[in-house]
Amino acid sequence: MEYYDVIIVGAGPSGSTLANALRNSGKRILVLDKQTFPRDKTCAGWVTPAVMDSLGIDLEEYGSSHTLQPISQFRIGMMGQKAVENDHGEVVSYGIRRCEFDNYLLDRVTSPKELGTPVKSLTQEGGNWVVNNTWQAPLVVGAGGHFCPVAKLLGNGPGSHETVVAAKEIEFEMTPEQAERCQARGDTPELWFCKDLKGYAWVFRKGNYLNIGLGREDNHKLTEHLNAFVDDMKATGRIPEDVPGRFKGHAYLLYDHAERPLVDDGLILIGDAAGLAYTQSGEGIRPAIESALMAADLIWDLEDFSAQALQPYGEAIAKRFGNRSENQQSGLQIPDWVKAPLASTLMKSHWFTRKVVTEKWFLHQEVPPLEMAQI
Repeated sequence: MEYYDVIIVGAGPSGSTLANALRNSGKRILVLDKQTFPRDKTCAGWVTPAVMDSLGIDLEEYGSSHTLQPISQFRIGMMGQKAVENDHGEVVSYGIRRCEFDNYLLDRVTSPKELGTPVKSLTQEGGNWVVNNTWQAPLVVGAGGHFCPVAKLLGNGPGSHETVVAAKEIEFEMTPEQAERCQARGDTPELWFCKDLKGYAWVFRKGNYLNIGLGREDNHKLTEHLNAFVDDMKATGRIPEDVPGRFKGHAYLLYDHAERPLVDDGLILIGDAAGLAYTQSGEGIRPAIESALMAADLIWDLEDFSAQALQPYGEAIAKRFGNRSENQQSGLQIPDWVKAPLASTLMKSHWFTRKVVTEKWFLHQEVPPLEMAQI
């Protein structure tokens, strides 16, 4: 049996960020993940400058060997209507490929890693948690996404009682012929809202890579909506007609709809395992990174890992992201006044699509950078 101070289950952005943030804390850290890296990850794949700053990533260094698509414009519309383009006059976000980005973050981690290792058992023994009868620690962090095995131990665990947003997407490298025919531009991601505002689709070009996807609250109609969107994008020349391969799916919780407890005795959830994706957009990378940094700030000097001792993390999450809504409505949190017949008109407005949809819902420009005491 190998002993650690902290075992992190999940080596994605939240797990690797936590491990890296605790590098000089004096604690022995083990990172587990069921997959090997680099890995394919279903995600549109853009990050704001706030994320890159929080991670301490040198943009020039990262971009020299990884895909880094500067974004200065957005093309936004409601399906069936003409889109509105807004030029922000500066870089407001960056396109990344998750297979590269996640691997880059994990490579920075100096702690021991056990990749390609699913959690088969997680039990308590003598005040410690024991993983796979091989590793033990007084604290286990769930960073394994929506279906994280650690999340199963808190509250009612992942299940049918949760309001889940489901998405399907594909990312592929275009041939020269496809790239020439594709009208989507790298500096201008496209967001297309469903007419009922219960989801949205996207077309996002990163150099010669193209990412296409759609996310909705009603999973049973997801494929139908996706196929209609893809057909429309092909017909209008936004994407090539010969899109290869199959669309891959994933699920996630929106922050205001998640009911998972964040801590228990010797347990803490971060990132998508905690259900932290922004309710307005479904974007989860910034909340994942920030939750990991907040967890590291608490764990740094902590020796007592009781639920009471870990509770300040939950309070920090509520302070940063707000108290979870008591009204557990399904779907993206779009204000009722937007859902009214006025919605189609608003989506034609340069002011609304820029100031509300882009800058507030997707870029969260009004949210100040995260400040940490230890990190």
